[in-house]
Amino acid sequence: MPPPRQDERLFEVRILIVSQYYWPEDFRINDLAIGLVEKGHQVTVLTGKPNYPGGSFFKGYGFFNKTNETCNGIAIKRVPIIPRGRGGAFRLLMNYLSFVVSALLLGPFLCRGKYDVIFVYEPSPVTVGIPARFLGWLKKIPVIFWVQDLWPESLVATGTTSNKYIISAVGKMVKWIYSGCALILTQSRTFVESIKEFGISETRIQYYPNSAEKLYEPVTYDQATCKRLGLPEGFIVMFAGNIGVSQDFETILAAAAITREMTDLHWVIVGDGREFSRVEKEVKKMGLENTFHLMGRHPVESMPIFFSCADVMLVSLKNEPIFAMTIPSKIQSYMACGKPILAALAGEGAHIVEEAEAGIASGAEDPAALADGVMQLYNMQEEERNQMGQNGLDYYRHHFDRDMLYERLDSWMHNLVKADN
Repeated sequence: MPPPRQDERLFEVRILIVSQYYWPEDFRINDLAIGLVEKGHQVTVLTGKPNYPGGSFFKGYGFFNKTNETCNGIAIKRVPIIPRGRGGAFRLLMNYLSFVVSALLLGPFLCRGKYDVIFVYEPSPVTVGIPARFLGWLKKIPVIFWVQDLWPESLVATGTTSNKYIISAVGKMVKWIYSGCALILTQSRTFVESIKEFGISETRIQYYPNSAEKLYEPVTYDQATCKRLGLPEGFIVMFAGNIGVSQDFETILAAAAITREMTDLHWVIVGDGREFSRVEKEVKKMGLENTFHLMGRHPVESMPIFFSCADVMLVSLKNEPIFAMTIPSKIQSYMACGKPILAALAGEGAHIVEEAEAGIASGAEDPAALADGVMQLYNMQEEERNQMGQNGLDYYRHHFDRDMLYERLDSWMHNLVKADN
């Protein structure tokens, strides 16, 4: 799809974003919405009540209140949902289905305005596409679907289900959702073939990777600040983000056990998620309290400061085919801050780290290799690690730059709206 000429791009596009997650929850869709406003567009977001990752409503939010909000010039329409709780299978199912039902029933009333295009943000669950397709049909406007997770593959990879009838039914739903979209964006190039298997023409699929918010940039290291944050002194391997099943903390903990005798080597986890309590118990059970530190959830605005205190940033995923196709979005955040990366994963994410010469890829679900990767970085000269960080930053600016990607999306939206009129 060729970009429009410059003089064709001077009209405002009225965009309805459909996403189960949105501010104050920490997802990349928050910055994308702001970026579209910066491009001169009118943006409305249809979303749920914030409850991720803690599982209960954020302070000030309830089932029925705060239906309409405005933030950063963006109109936010919230529908009631059942909070995800501790992330058990049944509670997650109720969380997913409640958003679908509420958005189907209330979305047409909350979003009565005129829109030119619907943009769908789809980390799990894919069911967010059901109300989006309905609204697209109702308003007779094109739907853009941004695929962050492949379904039904994600259900199997996370151990949610192996029932072939459920997987088949979900596959049919996914095909129905995809077939009703004018454009499907993929966060990884390796997603394209899987999406084509649903009968989707390659001409309707575009590679659109994640970027990172403006706030992610290199920050000068400050020992006093790091101490105020409660971080330990010594060599810090830092993981930042969701603590879930997919992130394979079994391997991280096993690698930390291998390096436990290195008392100045610390594994620091900044984040929260459904596996937090279990990981906390395992740390105590394995006697890793002195070298394995769970810092909990902190505001996204503080992440570059945390990163500046780390010697290396860690990204990990389980050894599943679906995860090998994924680019974890934290890779872009780490690169944007100029930090060397230790990638305990396989496939596309590992390939990018290696291609950028931004760190070491130790493979997925291999504690010994992960521990060895940590020791390689530990024994390096600081200048070598700094060069890895700079390599990653250069790669980020060339492939994942925020403004470059938003310009690309802006072009596609203008083309779709023009073709639809």
